[in-house]
Amino acid sequence: MIDDQVIAAARGDIPCDLVLKNAQIVNVFSGEIQKGHVAVHGGKVAALDSRDAKITIDLQGRFLTPGLIDAHVHIESSMVSPYQYARTVILHGTTAVIADPHEIANVMGVDGVSYMLQAAEGAPVGIFYAVPSCVPATHLETAGASLETKDILPFLEHPKIVGLAEMMNFPGVIHRDPEVLAKMNAAKSHGKTVDGHAPGLSGADLQAYLAAGAASDHECTTPEEALEKLASGMRIMIRQGTGAKNLNDLLPIVTEQNSRRIMFCSDDRHPHDLLEKGHINIMVARCIRQGVDPVTAIRMASLNTAEYFGLRDRGGIAPGMRADFLVTPDLVDFHVQDVYSAGVKVVEDGCSLPSPMDPPPRPQTSSMNVNVDSLNFTIKAGSGKARIIKLVPGQVVTAAMTGDVLQKNCEALSDPAVDILKIAVVERHKGTGNIGLGFVSGFGLQKGALASSVAHDSHNIIVVGVDDADMKAAVKAVADMGGGLAAAAGGKTLSVCPLPIAGLMSDLPMEQVRHSLDALMKTAGELGAKAEDPFMSLSFLALPVIPELKITDKGLVDVNLFNFVSLFE
Repeated sequence: MIDDQVIAAARGDIPCDLVLKNAQIVNVFSGEIQKGHVAVHGGKVAALDSRDAKITIDLQGRFLTPGLIDAHVHIESSMVSPYQYARTVILHGTTAVIADPHEIANVMGVDGVSYMLQAAEGAPVGIFYAVPSCVPATHLETAGASLETKDILPFLEHPKIVGLAEMMNFPGVIHRDPEVLAKMNAAKSHGKTVDGHAPGLSGADLQAYLAAGAASDHECTTPEEALEKLASGMRIMIRQGTGAKNLNDLLPIVTEQNSRRIMFCSDDRHPHDLLEKGHINIMVARCIRQGVDPVTAIRMASLNTAEYFGLRDRGGIAPGMRADFLVTPDLVDFHVQDVYSAGVKVVEDGCSLPSPMDPPPRPQTSSMNVNVDSLNFTIKAGSGKARIIKLVPGQVVTAAMTGDVLQKNCEALSDPAVDILKIAVVERHKGTGNIGLGFVSGFGLQKGALASSVAHDSHNIIVVGVDDADMKAAVKAVADMGGGLAAAAGGKTLSVCPLPIAGLMSDLPMEQVRHSLDALMKTAGELGAKAEDPFMSLSFLALPVIPELKITDKGLVDVNLFNFVSLFE
């Protein structure tokens, strides 16, 4: 709706609510940094000059930039509710995010998406959603729910839904699966974007995927992959998360000619990273330090994303646009001092100002249906070499290796001496009793076990351990608290982080969740874990859409074949 009072304020007929004067304005439209003033009224920019105002703030030459936008994030990976997530990322100058709630959708279905929409209302960050496209992600696992085309149609009418989320089932697209194409057509008929997800896709298969309308990708890991996709018309989201860090590898592709087709995203980012390191702001800062023009870097973090998702009133500083800004003293460190959301200062000197919003209630639906007493992690001895999942540091992809495993009394066992451990996925949604069993290398545990109900994308309980009894103890701890993370040894629970919202999130402040995680990480380290974030690494080992070898509650999956394989060759 057009606000006639903003027009009146722009003409000077009435006083503005706020004027920020003596700013160095980062103009992402002209590509310039301009000295000037910004007048705000009714939550929008009224004019790019000074006016009579109720409040005038002298920025004294500090830089004023558009608020930053995360192009693709799973809020659930922050382990806190949308409200608590917004409280954290606003500190780093993020004023909008495009979230894909497929984590909670895989657990709770339509009810999960509805909760996320409700929980975002009134937050200082504009939380928009892309409706999940692949629930369940594949037929290779047991999810808690499914979303068919008929289920997503009502969401496509919602003003906060801006697209169809990452179409991970690229085989379904290129082989013209009717239900997959129906979802894409539904999004297009509602004028929504269709996000892609195509790790390593190239050549004719990539062309077929793009011909169907997949418009972006956040899975590129090499410059060659990103450049091929850019040249074929895709938009590229450069990702810098906790588990997958692609900024350093992809930054060299950014040029003056292609930068308007590039955005930034976090995808999955854990509490300690969000609290200690930052969010999209750290990507902007690194770009600038590596020689990218500051306005170009900020544009990739704001206007590019806003335009891609049709957020016409966000992403820049211009009359009629929403007054979402950040203030920084320099464009090198890009330290965020103040943040404005709809013209209201919500962060001052790096600290949040009080908010009148109360956290929304958590869903009451139980997300645990596990018979702990019946758990059995025995792996029968096999002939030949075993297929072993190998962690790749800093990536969500894994390698597939083969090797001899320790065998005694007709059983195959963990062998911490050579860093080969048992891994299992326990189905938690429907009480099937399914347990997928395998081996993994790269965790380094010397004793005990780690378990988590965060296990992308179906979020069954995943556990890795040296000893079967400890694996059972860790899974029991997760089930008993309604979901979360746990470490166990000697048959006892040592440390936990409860995540009672669908087994994925807490409604406590992120600082408290981070404190629990710190204790867990310390315990994991004492058990020998050598991964930087062992629980983040663990969470992606059940994701059968990311190469190369993964495990679900139904068994070991060769992602390249998109099918199950035996544990022993």
